[in-house]
Amino acid sequence: MFGIVRPCTHRLSDGLKTEWMAHLCGLCLALRADHGQFARVATNYDGLIISVLTEAQAERATGARRTAGPCPLRAMRTAPVARGEGARLAAAVSLVLASAKVRDHVADRDGLLARRPMAAAARRVAHGWDRAGARAGRELGFDTAVLVDAVDRQTGIEALAGPGTPLLAVTEPTETATAAAFAHTAVLAGKPQNVAPLAEAGRLFGRLAHLLDAVEDREADAAAGAWNPLTATGTSLAEARRLADDALHGVRLALRDAEFVDDKLLHVLLAHELRQSVDRAFGTAACSHQGYGATPPHQGGAPGPYGAPGPYGSQNPYGGQNPYGGQPGGHGGGYGGGHGGGHGGGHGGGGMPPGFGGPGGEPSRPKPRGLLAGCAAFTWLFCTCQICCAKEYEGPWSRKKREGCCRDCDCNPSGCDCCCPCDGC
Repeated sequence: MFGIVRPCTHRLSDGLKTEWMAHLCGLCLALRADHGQFARVATNYDGLIISVLTEAQAERATGARRTAGPCPLRAMRTAPVARGEGARLAAAVSLVLASAKVRDHVADRDGLLARRPMAAAARRVAHGWDRAGARAGRELGFDTAVLVDAVDRQTGIEALAGPGTPLLAVTEPTETATAAAFAHTAVLAGKPQNVAPLAEAGRLFGRLAHLLDAVEDREADAAAGAWNPLTATGTSLAEARRLADDALHGVRLALRDAEFVDDKLLHVLLAHELRQSVDRAFGTAACSHQGYGATPPHQGGAPGPYGAPGPYGSQNPYGGQNPYGGQPGGHGGGYGGGHGGGHGGGHGGGGMPPGFGGPGGEPSRPKPRGLLAGCAAFTWLFCTCQICCAKEYEGPWSRKKREGCCRDCDCNPSGCDCCCPCDGC
């Protein structure tokens, strides 16, 4: 699964966790019902926000939930799942955007898609998803052409972008697409007064999605010689963080201007968890299972809770050097925390000895999988419950480290320190 809003379910109350899973499973099952079994690979964490938005604006109708049968993702348990127009709109949007992702992989000749027969098959799948998404969109009164147009314009904008190009010019197509999807939830819910504020919230959410994806892929793109908006436009991480924080604040303000019947889950996702996504991308996440919460040195972010990038700061008893051969507090560290720390937590296992992977023992980033190999990996992860229950697993396509949506952690679910009203947090 992909998406920027990936909540740690231990920060959710039992009721909100059930609701979140209901929308996630509802999106998956809507994809299957409307577009076939294979379309379920388009399920993503951000798509379910469309379903949540639709339901938050209206009184819950009779039949808004149904009991789904056992599923590996739920450890073979039944569960209530969301149904209705919100789930179907989320499915249509997810499918069209997934088809754009497939075409992107084909254009980049990733993995098996460098071979003509495989590329041709992938194009047929993408075109089929486009048609299916457009058909479902028409049934809901939503023109998916705005999504396709945004994807098509993105390629031209990126080709013309260079040093000095405003970063927001590059994120504009994504902003336009998400604004249209968010705004249409107000139409489905019968709340025309919400169209403008939700369009603004969607526009800023799209900006955040594009920015965070660029930040997370920056180093990998540089190593692979791939195009990255931050590198291409010469935008610093500090400027990207400023834009992300502004967008995050703007989303909260826009949501305040909209009218909701029950926005508890929506508030958690777009206020609390969206902030966590920003912190995670820039390496400042404070969740305890992220190690010491320190920013990786290469990202130049804020210090950890001890006032330095690691538990010892500059007063490290080993003189700032890792006694086990890795970089202090960096990607391959033994005890220093950060992204590859052994006992310090974070993503990845213990430090690698020199000579394995990158400099200082840093493991080389695995090459992303192609479409079919990624689908096979997704099927394996899905059927073995790793997506749900694993502490950490490798993303099926990107091969980035991901966290299971029901993994154990010791996050503190209490308290609410954002700037907006938080009844029910």
